[in-house]
Amino acid sequence: MTTPRPYGSPDDRRSDRLTGTADPSADAVVCRAVRVGYGGPPVVVDLDLTVRRDEVVALLGPSGSGKTTLLAAIAGFIPLEGGEIRIDGVIVAGGGHHVPPERRGVAVVFQSAALWPHLDALDTVAYPMRRRGIGRDDARRAAGGLLDRLGIGALANRRPAELSGGEQQRVGLGRALAREASVLLFDEPTAHLDPDLRSRLQDEIATERRRTAAAAIYATHDPGEALAVADRVALLRAGRLVQLGTPDAVYDRPIDVWAARLTGPASVIPVTVLERGPHLARLVVGGAQMDVRVDGPEGAAWALIRPEWARLGGDLPGRVVGVAYRGGQTDYTLQTPAGQVGVSEAGGPTVDRGAAPGWRLDRIWLVEQGDGPTRT
Repeated sequence: MTTPRPYGSPDDRRSDRLTGTADPSADAVVCRAVRVGYGGPPVVVDLDLTVRRDEVVALLGPSGSGKTTLLAAIAGFIPLEGGEIRIDGVIVAGGGHHVPPERRGVAVVFQSAALWPHLDALDTVAYPMRRRGIGRDDARRAAGGLLDRLGIGALANRRPAELSGGEQQRVGLGRALAREASVLLFDEPTAHLDPDLRSRLQDEIATERRRTAAAAIYATHDPGEALAVADRVALLRAGRLVQLGTPDAVYDRPIDVWAARLTGPASVIPVTVLERGPHLARLVVGGAQMDVRVDGPEGAAWALIRPEWARLGGDLPGRVVGVAYRGGQTDYTLQTPAGQVGVSEAGGPTVDRGAAPGWRLDRIWLVEQGDGPTRT
């Protein structure tokens, strides 16, 4: 293993340079049969995941699903119990290798900004540049430009205690970007921000990541965030990869009911498929027959219905038992012979609780109730 260069070495052009020869044609991150634990049962179990160059993969899962542990293993903060991790084609963990974090070509944005309390925003962002051998004045000028792009240039001389939570996260993002790493790791960076700040920071992260063309792995428990920021979404359950696909694939075609409800609101009701053609199928829903677009595995007897796939007014019986106005849309809960169904429509409420307007379906996705294999 190569001995790290001392701080400020003029030949150290990247403080996060990999120990080994990076392959510019290799995938950014490759995890093979990765297993990670803390002395007890594994938290990440035999996980395979590939992140391509200039790609964002979101890790979506509930608390305890292994998102943060996987990021920590990729960053080099914790060792593997099995498997291997490659970054830019170089083995950094597994098979007797454990490259330290500063030599992995990664930068991390934490859930809490984790800023150095004694440094102001400018010197915090300049620090990784100085680690690459850039002179103090040049590093500070470059850091100032980065803070300007993140909208906090006027706060350059403030220390963490003088910054709001959103401002601290921007400084943390700037520090990570200043490393010019080939891989960015985001550990729920917007979790503690209000909705407006969360949306703005997501936009800034996306803009700066595209500018640097770095690959990114973005851990979150918010399905809306995962679907918005990612090229592909990996669903984690109890340390295992359940489904991996594009945002529309994991939302429209979930592998099972658990995956469906992780990625957004969904109703699941029993159906009987009488005939199935290439585009439409004849179903029995709550005792009523209907023709509707059907996708999903043959033989499945449960219909997944996203709220936007259903409409008020139709031949299917249903009574309104819940009305929630969300600003741009209204969410209804219908009690039907097949069970409760959620319906979302644009605009304000048009019917009240207790009304029986009937309803109809635009499409359904047939789904298995139990667990299933990973779908890519």
